[in-house]
Amino acid sequence: MTMQNLHGRPVIIGGGIAGLMTALHLAPEPVVLVSKTALGGEASSMLAQGGIAASLGSDDSPDLHLADTLAAGDGLCDEMAARRVVEAAPQAIEHLARLGAAFDRTPDGTFLLGLEAAHSRRRIVHAGGDATGRELIRALAAAVRRTPSIAILEGVEVRRLIVEDGEIAGVLAVGDGNATTLSTSRVVLATGGIGGLFDHTTNPLGSFGQGLALAARAGAELADLEFVQFHPTALDGPRRPMPLVSEAVRGEGAILVDERGRRFLADTPGAELAPRDVVARAVWRQLVAGHRVFLDARRCLGPRFAERFPAIASLCREAGIDPAAEPIPVRPAAHYHMGGVAVDAEGRSSLRGLWACGEVARTGLHGANRLASNSLIEAVTSAACVAASIAAASPGAHRRLKPAIVPPRPDTSRIRPTASRALGIERDGETLAEAARALEPIAFGHDGASDPALVALMITIASLHREESRGSHFRTDFSQRDARSRSLRLTMDETFEAAAIVSDTVSDPVALLDRRTSP
Repeated sequence: MTMQNLHGRPVIIGGGIAGLMTALHLAPEPVVLVSKTALGGEASSMLAQGGIAASLGSDDSPDLHLADTLAAGDGLCDEMAARRVVEAAPQAIEHLARLGAAFDRTPDGTFLLGLEAAHSRRRIVHAGGDATGRELIRALAAAVRRTPSIAILEGVEVRRLIVEDGEIAGVLAVGDGNATTLSTSRVVLATGGIGGLFDHTTNPLGSFGQGLALAARAGAELADLEFVQFHPTALDGPRRPMPLVSEAVRGEGAILVDERGRRFLADTPGAELAPRDVVARAVWRQLVAGHRVFLDARRCLGPRFAERFPAIASLCREAGIDPAAEPIPVRPAAHYHMGGVAVDAEGRSSLRGLWACGEVARTGLHGANRLASNSLIEAVTSAACVAASIAAASPGAHRRLKPAIVPPRPDTSRIRPTASRALGIERDGETLAEAARALEPIAFGHDGASDPALVALMITIASLHREESRGSHFRTDFSQRDARSRSLRLTMDETFEAAAIVSDTVSDPVALLDRRTSP
């Protein structure tokens, strides 16, 4: 099949669970699925250990799942969006099983359900104990490869969205060193998160927010960018991305201790199963105070650790640690982005012809703090909505695209130190302003650091605007919640305008952005 035959088809950018599911839901309509590596090869989905949340237990219901989701979201969830996801979740699990996903089951054939932080019921479905993401990618990638209507472009990276007359006209992509354009009026971003902006992350290092940069430079609105979730228990060592020690280990009874064996979360409501932001801050403060932090599963699991969590046990062994006999050194790491491209119930962005699905999208499900294992179920359920919306949209006329300058390959190395210092677990206005001044000229430039700098700058400006502490966003200079706060929508142009105001240190960037706060 030649590239010429692909013009006019919907283009899905991303080979993780969100992209794969969207392509499958669109079948038999011909689509193009673009992945910069082999399918799933650089997707955070592949690394997901904890599982996928759905109210499948006899003591559970979508209403209980919704209540837990809203509580974790700390006042910023879109309740209607959250209800759509939790109500669709049980059927979505069954659909995944029909597609070939081999979930863990009890001897009588029912789903084996686990417990994770801030869930009031056991509702976490796993595969292979702690290899849920890997199993979903395996099953979905196989299904995609069996589907003749899906044209797969692997090793191809989309560098820009082409916009004409205020709507999507195509994409500019690079593969094997060659640039090409594809004419299309329908594009889906399914590019994952932003963890690659940080020194400590559980995400693939290439996940720096490329979809956010594509959307922002095309003129789309982004929302809630300041909310970055740090997983409390990444395996503390030199490996990057950092191996995740799943929350499910704490769900089985593992405790967090310092180097003296002191359980420092004992008096915290929920203890080790408190919301992730609470646990991550507690761990971070121990590290800042000069302590080391360990996850101790010796008493609750002991010799059963490798049977229950084989992948984590293998990662520990590679690091010279036996989790059955010694505690596991851990530290927080950037893990999930609650913010993203602002989308409606059908996944449509503010830019005509552009949809977003999965972590790159801000649907309103997560609010200020994602409930554990809600991310995979959001990607799966949202993909069906996005596909239905695209199928109902007019394909538009084929356009002859003008030649475009190909941006260089993104490079995050210059941005990680600034993002890690300013956008971490605890933030303050002075450090954020310094970061904005450092990032603005790089984001405005035209080298490999420009796209990562733009994403980091937009998160920085959003963090400066939110003068409160809520969910995963904690300001040491504004430690209280502001009852009046709302979600913030932001464009690239508004970001540069606010950054310029920060640079002149005279006007107020917060006042500038107040008008962008949605009800």
